[in-house]
Amino acid sequence: MNSFFYRSAGLLFLFVCIVSCSPSLDKHFKSAKVFEQGFTGLAIYDPQKEEMLYQYNSHKYFTPASNTKLLTLYAGLKYLEDSIPAFRYIIRNDSLIFTTTGDPSFLNPKFENSAALDFLKDSQKDLFYVKSNWQNEAFGPGWAWDDYNYAFSAEKSAFPVYGNLISFQFSNLNKTFNVEPEYFKDSIYLHNDGKALHRNIHRNTFSFSPSSLKNYSRAIPFKTSEETSLALLREKLNKNIFYLKNDSLRSELNKELYSIPADSLYKEMLVESDNFIAEQILLMVSLKISDSLKSDITISNIQKKDFKDLPDEIFWVDGSGLSRYNLITPRTMVKVLEKIKNLKDQSELIALLPEAGKEGTLKNFLSEEQPFVFAKSGSLRNNYSLSGFLTTSKGKTLIFSFMNSNYTVPSQKLKEEMGQILLKIRNKY
Repeated sequence: MNSFFYRSAGLLFLFVCIVSCSPSLDKHFKSAKVFEQGFTGLAIYDPQKEEMLYQYNSHKYFTPASNTKLLTLYAGLKYLEDSIPAFRYIIRNDSLIFTTTGDPSFLNPKFENSAALDFLKDSQKDLFYVKSNWQNEAFGPGWAWDDYNYAFSAEKSAFPVYGNLISFQFSNLNKTFNVEPEYFKDSIYLHNDGKALHRNIHRNTFSFSPSSLKNYSRAIPFKTSEETSLALLREKLNKNIFYLKNDSLRSELNKELYSIPADSLYKEMLVESDNFIAEQILLMVSLKISDSLKSDITISNIQKKDFKDLPDEIFWVDGSGLSRYNLITPRTMVKVLEKIKNLKDQSELIALLPEAGKEGTLKNFLSEEQPFVFAKSGSLRNNYSLSGFLTTSKGKTLIFSFMNSNYTVPSQKLKEEMGQILLKIRNKY
């Protein structure tokens, strides 16, 4: 009798809490001017009770932008190992024969690990590179074509090196560039068109107008190919590497060399919202499950096997969220986050995400003395989403997805209002 009474009282308390909180949040959405003309959705979920606490347009579709990287995180956690494979290889007599896996950390200045480079540098064998089974395009569906000149739109590739970027530093004192890698230093041409540094859309030639520049530093994507990557690697190693176009030989490369811990890759992707890393993760997963480098294989496989029980279908076309073709609902995003939570210890997972007010893309959001939001942001023009974990005043950890599309107010004002709503949720639960 007593246990029945307490269970009933607990359910009544929960019902009152949900009912009392909902009108308050509903009123906030309806009265805040920043939400008047745009479109907003929010889902708050308690993973312990497996219960949705609050929903506002949570069944409607939004453009997730870089929230798409949470889908990519799921792919990596589910299908890749704890360390990232850099090469597949075999040693035959006096030959080291290898191919790549799409590892974005190789020679990438963001990562301090030289295991893969040292493996090739220290080898006394003749080096042979086997052409990869590349089945992809350099850009994703729906990417803006004129972003090719910006670092956030580096090309996908089978054999990434240096993050597929060139670093340029211009000194106004002597009117010269410092270029890394130096391989491209002879590809810079002077122009008087008044433009800052830019690359030819079709090839690796770069032009600039010295009059338009003072001291200047910038990274620009280069046009990729396996031949270009091999040329860069030959220069780095100061060794010859033979190029083999032999599909049957590729299947015999049965050993793997690992480069960096997978969490290092995920942390950079999530905290700094690195698009290139996200795209390469999808490619590495596709190689794992199909022996081909093709993003669509990863997306299709996960949609059919892992995401078939989600509340709503996900329209998913790339790994980074650069495409506006991606669509997802807030209630589906929280269920994806729950699936991610089931793959990794909660504290380790939260450590991979930006802390609001502390780091990365959330450094200037919700600057509370005690951070309580750990989430991935996503922004495209007139779209802003935030999805992740929220620690409440009572010590609960909730999952949330807060999405906005088609707003025209300054994004800072939108984020301030979102912050006020998240504070109410923290204090209520």
